[in-house]
Amino acid sequence: MSHQHNKSLDLDERDFEELLKQATELVINQFDNLASRKGFQNNSQTTIESWFDEPLPEHGIEASELLQLTKDTVLDTATGNLGPNFYGYIVSGGTQIGAIAELLAATINQNVAKWHLAPAIVEIEKRVIAWAAELTGFDPNAGGILVSGGSAANLTGLTVARNIMFEEQNIKENGLFNMPPFTIYASSETHSCFDKSLETLGIGTKHFRKIPVNKDFTINITELQEAIEKDIAAGFKPFCLVGNAGTVNTGAIDDLNKLAEIAEQYNMWYHVDGSYGGLACMLEPIKGLYAGIEKAHSIALDFHKWFYVPFEGGCTLVRDWSTLKRAYFKEAAYLDSSFEKNDNRIQFNEHYFQLSRNAKALKVWMTIKAYGMKKLRAMIQKDIDLAAYLSRRVHDSTDFILKGESYLAISCFQYKGNLQSPEDIEKFNQKLVPALEADGRVFITSTKLNGEFVLRACLINHRKNRESTDYLLDVIRDVAKSLQ
Repeated sequence: MSHQHNKSLDLDERDFEELLKQATELVINQFDNLASRKGFQNNSQTTIESWFDEPLPEHGIEASELLQLTKDTVLDTATGNLGPNFYGYIVSGGTQIGAIAELLAATINQNVAKWHLAPAIVEIEKRVIAWAAELTGFDPNAGGILVSGGSAANLTGLTVARNIMFEEQNIKENGLFNMPPFTIYASSETHSCFDKSLETLGIGTKHFRKIPVNKDFTINITELQEAIEKDIAAGFKPFCLVGNAGTVNTGAIDDLNKLAEIAEQYNMWYHVDGSYGGLACMLEPIKGLYAGIEKAHSIALDFHKWFYVPFEGGCTLVRDWSTLKRAYFKEAAYLDSSFEKNDNRIQFNEHYFQLSRNAKALKVWMTIKAYGMKKLRAMIQKDIDLAAYLSRRVHDSTDFILKGESYLAISCFQYKGNLQSPEDIEKFNQKLVPALEADGRVFITSTKLNGEFVLRACLINHRKNRESTDYLLDVIRDVAKSLQ
């Protein structure tokens, strides 16, 4: 392929078209034999490192040769979360529409920072925020922002909480110096990104009260109120209460209405972490479990989970746009928009930490437009039904023990085979996880429930079905036998 020397980095039109055809073929091939796609390709770290171990190249290689190299080293060795045999963490398989949206967004390469840099994408992002508010029954005037994922969405919620709750103390200028410590409350099942967020915000994890949970892994309200009262008596300022709309371990949904009352009673910011489970609140059978989510001051959601868009697609909602602006706005001469005539233009750089932002909203908008809500709701329901099917299969078996199920798409269990003592079962399952990874046919991770080591299967993937779910148990049995 001829590079046009010194004019630009572009290929000539025919070469570019040829290259796109080759790339398209690589994309299409990713969807071949998905049902039998391995969950994990067991290449060693040193092997993979060796493929890329070279000094900085002075001269480029042919683009078609580069595509082949990328196929061999990246595409062919990718962990199999596209297919149905991946059960780890909370990873959806992405969609074809989402992949096309990413290509189109990268091609026009807009920075979604200021309205005039990406007019249509800014308006699309506003629409996506409005739709997210509608889905969750949240304030119709909601403001919001698309971010990298749940961790960033929660950090955003807490940043807004801190900056708004201590606005009178001018915290943006003064920082935390000379301020009495303020405290935040959430259940012990809350995601670890809250610890990271409090470290980042300078609040410190020492001021994070992790409240014990009930048998169903929801926050214990009595213990929560006792902790708040104790802190007030000790001279602390309770400033933020977090409710979980689907924990990562079991999909537990806290009593969001009760938490809203408590937040109001103690004049606290109320943040709901719906990164995993929030979007499932639109399903009729479980809608009632989410009552109170609409009373939050901020909500974290994740479109790359249950809207199946490719990474990244996190989202933070707040009650209105001015709240975001108060939390983040910083004047800068070269970004000044005060002289622009049209004040209906949303400037995302004035409402968030980032200045450079890619077009995350396009794939969300295209996903909703292409599939429609009816189909998306049906897919989420199918995932939840499959998790219930898996839990039933485990419960009815003689060689597995069900340890935790949820209204959402998670099932936690142990393989026991013929083992009797809980210690032996736990030790065996600890050996089973790396053995399953080495085997690679399915990918499943572990967690701890009540301090006990368990296998955790998360079923968020529109390509899963009953056959693939049965296959998971078959493979675990097979690998367990080889270990015994």
